[in-house]
Amino acid sequence: MPQSIAPDRGSEAARPYAAPAHTLSPSDAQDDALYSKVSAHVIPFLFICYVVSFLDRINIGFAQLQMKHDLGFSDAMYGLGAAVFYVGYVLCEVPSNMLLARFGARRTFTRIMLLWGIASTCMMFVSSPTQFYALRFLLGVFEAGFFPGIVLYLTYWYPARRRAAVFSIFFAGVAVAGVLGGLISGWIMRDLAGVMGLAGWRWMFAIEGVPAVVLGLMAAFWLVDGPEKAKWLNDAEKAHLIAQRDGEQSHAHSTRSFGAALRNPRVYLFAFIYFSLTCASLTLNFWMPLMIRDFGVHDVLWISLYTVIPNAVGAVGLMWIARRSDRRAERRWHFAACTMGGGIALALLTLHLASFAAMMAILSVAAVLIFAALPIFWAVPSAYLSGKAAAAGIALISSIGITSGIVSPWVIGLIKTHTGSMDNALYLLAALLVASGAALVLGVPAPKKAAH
Repeated sequence: MPQSIAPDRGSEAARPYAAPAHTLSPSDAQDDALYSKVSAHVIPFLFICYVVSFLDRINIGFAQLQMKHDLGFSDAMYGLGAAVFYVGYVLCEVPSNMLLARFGARRTFTRIMLLWGIASTCMMFVSSPTQFYALRFLLGVFEAGFFPGIVLYLTYWYPARRRAAVFSIFFAGVAVAGVLGGLISGWIMRDLAGVMGLAGWRWMFAIEGVPAVVLGLMAAFWLVDGPEKAKWLNDAEKAHLIAQRDGEQSHAHSTRSFGAALRNPRVYLFAFIYFSLTCASLTLNFWMPLMIRDFGVHDVLWISLYTVIPNAVGAVGLMWIARRSDRRAERRWHFAACTMGGGIALALLTLHLASFAAMMAILSVAAVLIFAALPIFWAVPSAYLSGKAAAAGIALISSIGITSGIVSPWVIGLIKTHTGSMDNALYLLAALLVASGAALVLGVPAPKKAAH
């Protein structure tokens, strides 16, 4: 089973980590059955919510195929508008996660989804750069805390040894959103264009914002704040889950207070790693339609359909790689292999091969490896942080790292505007991916073998 991450040398908690005994469950089979029961109740609803959140986040990439022309936006203007989302997101992420820890997941996720759904729908009314920037900023403010909230919420239910596989389900949701975005957004933008005098991209924002509002209303009735309040668990099952969670936190070498998390240099190392990784993953989400257009496809529906291929391959691949990381109880080298391989694949895209199939294959390899690195990464800091530091520390890593969403679209938009090509941007992203893999291997020591 996976061990927690080794603490700073000389820390008080420098003892080898030993997993808490399964005191309330006589067999691993019963333990597996209990966590399967938890997954059946917790995961499907959150997975759907996460898919919808990413659908609302990436549809801006499909909208640009029509929206830039209709409104007269340049690549740099559009990239800046995409980046403004992350300004609001970063400013509000830590406060939102602290509110989740205080008021619970049910109320927090309800608030987040209702407000972002309304803001996403209002994107249909954009007619000027100012309106575009303002709504993108508000969308970031309202959605802030959703992803780190999920990471924190899952630590209430699952021990560290099970988290990479669980996180992989949600990151597969990114790929699923890419598949649905390709199928649904392309159809809406082409076939509803002109209906009631509205452009296709306006219909896309109107239709794709509604599910978030519906799910926000459902969250108020469906979610529970933790095992303690789950009516579908008996007392022994609740006690076992709580003992697993609390026992792991009491034995893990972890940063426990908010102040200690702020002072811990490894938290900022994690933030740099996440920044580098999200620069690449957001590039795939945002620029993939234009990449495929540059491969020689010009019909908007066919572009959207072709985005299904790397996203579908990425969904399957990331789940297999994350589960392999869980089975082998190894994070560092799995992560490094994904980021370095993904960096090489991005660099190979600059070859501009004449074969469309070859370029799609390279793009698919990049998607698999970059997407697979995400759940493996989040299994590391979520095991390293506990106690009061978990809510703020996870959000701090996420909020610092996700500033890539401010920097990356804008910088890539500038590069593309001034050079007419994304090649230099792809080289930069490849270097960041390689650096992130090296940082995790060198900056986080290999854990000592632990007793089961």
